[in-house]
Amino acid sequence: MHLESVASFASTSSPWRTVRQSLLATTFLLLAACASSSHRREPTFTDSHSSLADLPARAPSAASAGAANDVLFRAMALVGTPYHWGGNTPAGGFDCSGLVDYIYRQATDILLPHSSREMAAMSGRKVSRMTELASGDLVFFGSRAGISHVGVYVGKGRFVHAPNSGGTVRLDDIDGPYWRDHFEYGKRLLD
Repeated sequence: MHLESVASFASTSSPWRTVRQSLLATTFLLLAACASSSHRREPTFTDSHSSLADLPARAPSAASAGAANDVLFRAMALVGTPYHWGGNTPAGGFDCSGLVDYIYRQATDILLPHSSREMAAMSGRKVSRMTELASGDLVFFGSRAGISHVGVYVGKGRFVHAPNSGGTVRLDDIDGPYWRDHFEYGKRLLD
């Protein structure tokens, strides 16, 4: 049934007018839902709302806000790129450190080492608490054995990273069950 027909049908009879208007509104809502983006976000481990999402967005110093924006745009644009161990280009895929190096190299001309442990050892302001992270900070994860993973914090409790073989670059909650338990610290390179 065409929308013009539905509208005409809804206005023809007064006793059924309310029912028909409700039906028309429901039809429009269903059409709007069907027209929305069909891109399905990869689920996080809990696919829940980050408790950090309600904090105000934090940027590094005003002098480096432009560089932080460039880092964020590059990071978000790479979501969905395939994981590839040792990879450091969009065409070849990324591992975690290759992704972070590529983002920083393209956005800021900062060359980073190709190892999360070496990146963690670089000079820069260390950020120990998740609530103090700023957009563009590197975020490091590990265990007693040391640093084993790196990503880029984008703000509102989310970070971009290349998590594992067979996966893709994705956006996850930094305070999700796995990441919260393995978060070591952030590193601010843009101040």
